[in-house]
Amino acid sequence: MMVLGIESSAHTLGIGVISDKDILVDERSVYIPAEGKGIIPREASQHHCENLRKILMMVLDKVDIKDIDVIAFTAGPGMPPCLRIGATVARCLALKYKKPLILVNHCVAHIEVGRFVTGCKDPVVLYLSGGNTQVIAFVEGRYRIFGETEDIPIGNALDMLAREIGLNMPGGPQIEKLAKKGKYIELPYVVKGMDLSFAGIVTEAVKKYKNGAKREDIAYSFQEVCFSMLTEVTERAMAHTDKEEVLLVGGVAANKRLQEMIRIMCEERGAKFYVVPQKYAGDNGVMIAVVGLLAYKKIKKGWRVEETMIKPKWRTDEVDIYW
Repeated sequence: MMVLGIESSAHTLGIGVISDKDILVDERSVYIPAEGKGIIPREASQHHCENLRKILMMVLDKVDIKDIDVIAFTAGPGMPPCLRIGATVARCLALKYKKPLILVNHCVAHIEVGRFVTGCKDPVVLYLSGGNTQVIAFVEGRYRIFGETEDIPIGNALDMLAREIGLNMPGGPQIEKLAKKGKYIELPYVVKGMDLSFAGIVTEAVKKYKNGAKREDIAYSFQEVCFSMLTEVTERAMAHTDKEEVLLVGGVAANKRLQEMIRIMCEERGAKFYVVPQKYAGDNGVMIAVVGLLAYKKIKKGWRVEETMIKPKWRTDEVDIYW
C-alpha cells in the first residue's frame, strides 16, 4: 500500500509518500519570515500556494499517482489559511483520481512518525515544537496529555528570546550554539503540577539581558532551566503510567542538550530513550502519510469530502486512535 501525505499547517509545505515499511518520497518547501519577525499566516499560505505545483510535480516525478492508494492531509491543529491549502489540494487529488481521503491530526503525526522511524512501541512522548509543548502517553484508546504549557510553547519561547537578544531565526539552533559558551545565572523555574509556563522565564531573561547580562549566559541558563522543567514532568509521567520508553519528537527534539538531559533521566530509571531523526523532527509530509497508512489499514475507508473540514484547534487528546 502507498499513501501520499500533505502537510501545510504552518511554515512548511511538505508532501511525502510511504509504503508499508519504507519512506519513498519526502519533498518540502519552508516559508522563512523576514528577519526579526514570526510566522505571518497570510504570507505563509501565499508561500504554500506559490510552491505547491513545484513540490507536487517533484513528488509525481518519482511516483505515479495511479499507484497511490490513499491521500492524507493535515486537518489541524494549525493556521487556518495554511491548513486550507493542503486540504484543498488533497480533496482535488482524491476526487480526480478517486482515492480515499484521510484526515490527520498534526500532533499525532509527529508521534507516529517517531514510532515509525525509531521502532519504539509504547512511549511517554515529549512533543516540543514552535506550536506545541505536551507530555503525552497512550491510555485507553487515545493519546492522553499528562502535562502541557499554560502559555507559550518551548519552541516559540526560544524564538522570542532569540529575537530579543539579536539572534537570527530559527531561534532554537542559534540559542543552542550560543549556550555552549555560557555560564549559569538565575532564572525562574515554573512547573505547576504537570504543566509548565515559559512566558515569564522569557520576560525575566530579556530583562537580565537589558540589564547587562551576556547573551551566552542568557542562552545557557534559559536552556538549563526550561529543559530541566521538561525533564521533570516527563519523568513524573513515566512514574504515573509505568511506561519504560521515552520518545522525543517535534522540531525542538534536535537540541542536543535537551536530548542529554532526557537520556540521563532514562538511564537512571532503566528506560529506553528514542529521538526522532532530525530529518523528521520538523514538519513534513511523511508524518502525515504515516498516520494515513495506519488509519486506513484499520478502518478500510476514507472520509467523504463534505466531512473534511479543517480543525485549527484540534487537540491531540481529541483523536480516536484506531490502530
